[in-house]
Amino acid sequence: MIYLCQLRLLLIGMISALILSGCSAPLPTSYQQLEYPDLTFQLPEVETLVLDNGIRLYLKADDELPLVQVTAMIGSGGISSAEEKTGFAGLFGSVWRSGGAGDRTPEALDEYLDFLAANVSSSMGTYSAQLDFSLRSEDFSAGLSILGDLLLRPSFNSERLELARLQAQEHLRRQNDNPGSISRRLLMKALYPDHYLGRTANEHSLASITRQDLVDFHETYFAPNNLWIAVSGDFDRDTLLEALNKELGDWPQGNVPEQQLPPVKAPDAGLIQLAAKDLSQTSILIGDLGLSKENPDQYAVRVLNYILGGGGFNSRMMREIRSNRGLAYSAYSYFQVGRRLPGPFVAGTETKNVSVVPAISLTREIMNDLRDKPVTDEELQLAKESQINSFVFGFENTHSVVSQQMSLAFFDYPENYLADYRDHIAAVTVADVQRVAQEFIDPSRQQIVLVGNPEEFGDELKQFGLPVVEVDLNETP
Repeated sequence: MIYLCQLRLLLIGMISALILSGCSAPLPTSYQQLEYPDLTFQLPEVETLVLDNGIRLYLKADDELPLVQVTAMIGSGGISSAEEKTGFAGLFGSVWRSGGAGDRTPEALDEYLDFLAANVSSSMGTYSAQLDFSLRSEDFSAGLSILGDLLLRPSFNSERLELARLQAQEHLRRQNDNPGSISRRLLMKALYPDHYLGRTANEHSLASITRQDLVDFHETYFAPNNLWIAVSGDFDRDTLLEALNKELGDWPQGNVPEQQLPPVKAPDAGLIQLAAKDLSQTSILIGDLGLSKENPDQYAVRVLNYILGGGGFNSRMMREIRSNRGLAYSAYSYFQVGRRLPGPFVAGTETKNVSVVPAISLTREIMNDLRDKPVTDEELQLAKESQINSFVFGFENTHSVVSQQMSLAFFDYPENYLADYRDHIAAVTVADVQRVAQEFIDPSRQQIVLVGNPEEFGDELKQFGLPVVEVDLNETP
């Protein structure tokens, strides 16, 4: 939105200049004759401060619309839950909002939020739990009262917990309906064996989660010194601080346990998992462990990924697998840079069953080519320009700026990470791309997951020299 506003202002300025000049200059006959100053993008400044009890605030006023958005983040998430309680994050994230708060029952809270025309949602991820508010600025005081209730006095209504459990169990019963979901689940389990990041809920783990588990998590991890709040929109700073201190200022600090991060161990060798399903085409995922944000190679990896499969029709995978060979409609890759633990590297496509082996072979050829030969200067330049030019679209509105600043601070990113991002991308060289390709793309240790009908390709998998394990979908969680 910020970028589009700049374009609108530029066009308005050009039109105004023509009008003021009395159109004495000839009108351009081609867009190539237009002259205009370079567009520059500067990150908006976000005010940061800490309340006396440790609450961290990130503020940015914007009166374009009479709305206020709030994101409140507790710095503890699902990774803190026990293995036998897998699925806890989903249930907590649902019932935190739906289960009522303060003196309001779930139904009363729903009705009150509807009356305010407020949109409130809750969720829990790997490392944090989050509330998202959006409401009219005239109702902001009432909204802060609800925020206080949800943070300090959530009810975790038992009936709403059972409803969330039933929904999770229904999702579990349907988890093998979608081949893409199956392949993703099997790949993550292979990349993160015996680890939170590779686990999925099952009937037993969902049944074991009690209301007391939710209460215990709240009592252990909810404290002002473990709370981050981002606020943007039409608000008065002094009024906001006064209201926040009234709602949350008396909340005493807690002794919050540090989240334990089990180490991640890369798979020792490659493996092919084959899940038979009567389909006309096969879902293919190829993956390995990638890297975390602490690794300075993350910028070179982003450029590498654009060239490999992240650049759409500009990527080698899409060009070779779809355009040149016609093996698939889509082919892609991504590196999910982990914020605290190494994230996965994934390449994927879907193709008819008889084309599975050629598609895998071609993907591996493309990967090996990136390892063995330098990319061209043209590929490098296009990849860097795309990364740099698309940077601005990560800030579509004011709240995305504020919440991103808060998230980066929570995950201990360098203070100047966003400001320096484009410069780091611009500094990537041809040699950097080949070096990270050799480090992070190794077909010999990659995990391959196939979900489809193996009758037309099963025996041909032997040519890859990897063990093949047949997965019974009826027995896997």
